[in-house]
Amino acid sequence: MRTALVTGVAGQDGIYLARSLRASGLAVVGTVAPGFAADDARRVYLDGVDLRPLDVRDGAALEALVVEVAPDEVYNLAALSSVGRSWEEPELTAATNAAPVERLVAALLRLRSERGHDARLFQASSAEVHGGAADSPYARAKAAADDVVRRARAEHDLFAVCGVLHNHESAVRPTRFVTRKIARSAAEIALGRRETVSLGNLDVQRDWGFAGEYVEAMRLQLAHDVPLDLPIGTGVAHSLADLLALAFAAAGLGDPGERVVQDPALLRPADTAVFVADPEPAAAALGWRAGVGFETLVAHLVAADLERLRTGIEEAPAYLDLRLPAGRR
Repeated sequence: MRTALVTGVAGQDGIYLARSLRASGLAVVGTVAPGFAADDARRVYLDGVDLRPLDVRDGAALEALVVEVAPDEVYNLAALSSVGRSWEEPELTAATNAAPVERLVAALLRLRSERGHDARLFQASSAEVHGGAADSPYARAKAAADDVVRRARAEHDLFAVCGVLHNHESAVRPTRFVTRKIARSAAEIALGRRETVSLGNLDVQRDWGFAGEYVEAMRLQLAHDVPLDLPIGTGVAHSLADLLALAFAAAGLGDPGERVVQDPALLRPADTAVFVADPEPAAAALGWRAGVGFETLVAHLVAADLERLRTGIEEAPAYLDLRLPAGRR
């Protein structure tokens, strides 16, 4: 049985990816933060995954795990994923998002040298690296990790690739992310549980896709004949105001204008006005294109949060599916 190692397996992408890998017959070993509790509700998504508590900043432990598992595929998804938080904790961001990639590469080269075992590495990069906020601690750390991957490929002939991921969302996104925050707020307002939602700049435009599709692009990228760094996105940008309007409509609400409180504290020190992917390289190389439309995605986020609020069940496998049970949309 082939084995995949997924760092950050309890995050949004890790959950979808692990389930896809397991469905394809791979054994999956996934790292979780040391504080990941035995009763953490996210375990419901990770049935059959060999969970290993690990702080990816512990380079020796990370390398030892790779050597122990001897995986065929490695997906490095563990990261401090908030651009805003990176301004507050730049050193932690670098230690989490960049340094572990060097240890992963070292471990894979050691596996090759000592056992003749070749493994492939997928590094989750970010469109933020190329945007107007490329000087953020988050973007700098991701760019440094990308450089490690490219050097490993050029100097050691390691099959290592960067997937330059544009914004991708799902109902298992934490509420600290603006997409899920809006969906949750719209659901709570619809059910009379809150009055307003506080937001920052509504004019920013992003290329938002569905995380469940993006992990398939990751797998295709790692299975390709040659290692290629590719942008992963839909090729269509929408504003945060568009997302807000669709979320309110999906919740059966009217114009969100009177429900929005503008909060200057939520503005980033630097931001990119518009982010949009070029989908053609991935389509040409992998035959992959995003198929889930923006309206469908936003409706899915709201439907899942309405279901959560109605049932009191915060995490359930049904929330992963774009098609929630009939009558619950």
